[in-house]
Amino acid sequence: MSTPDASPEHGGHEHIHRFLILGKEKLFFYHLSLYNPDLGHHYQAVFSFQIQGDDLKEMYLKDLKENEDKRVYYSLRCPHHFELPELQDGKDFRVFLERVVVQDDGSRKFEQMTPTEAPVLVKCRPEDVLSFRDLADRPLPYPERLTYLAFGAGKEVHFAHQLAERPNWDEVITVTTKQSIDDATLKKVPPVVIDSINDPKGVIKESLLKKGQQYQGKISTGNQTVDFIVGRQGWWNHTSLNTA
Repeated sequence: MSTPDASPEHGGHEHIHRFLILGKEKLFFYHLSLYNPDLGHHYQAVFSFQIQGDDLKEMYLKDLKENEDKRVYYSLRCPHHFELPELQDGKDFRVFLERVVVQDDGSRKFEQMTPTEAPVLVKCRPEDVLSFRDLADRPLPYPERLTYLAFGAGKEVHFAHQLAERPNWDEVITVTTKQSIDDATLKKVPPVVIDSINDPKGVIKESLLKKGQQYQGKISTGNQTVDFIVGRQGWWNHTSLNTA
């Protein structure tokens, strides 16, 4: 089952929330942000929701296995809008699973995978809100060096580009670390600074971190140095993030 792309670059903004899905063993969820404060999506946030039943996770993992080497992302789409800060107090809501296909021209096609008549229940407890920042009320200046946010559990570690000033780009990658990062540190979603790469201080059209290459980052919490190899890209946006 599929639905038409509803992103701003395809003919208008749809007033709902989307959360990127990351991981295989333990799932994490990353809110898809837009800088424009009038649209209600101006938040960079990481969650560990509780999803009712196993069907959605099984469908996601099966489809991910078939598309592992393609520019295909996965998200939860909420059919009804709510104000995102409500999640900080705990909230139940319903979602559809989507496959997000990046087409040859760089545009994204959102394909609904779960049936419209059976949205899946998601529970968000206050402790499931791992990181939450209002891009409008708590803006960050461009950093001097490339900076990401680290989250995950066990050997599954994900880096999300820290959204600073506008314009910018939004990216999430999964990495393999040479040194283990304990779960307590990852739960804090600390910044990781890559001293070898200057921040471009603006929008770019492709990642500065190349798949299969190794880099070194410094985790702000505990000042730990970690070597990591870039794996699968789980999200990229340098268009509607800035212009919607």
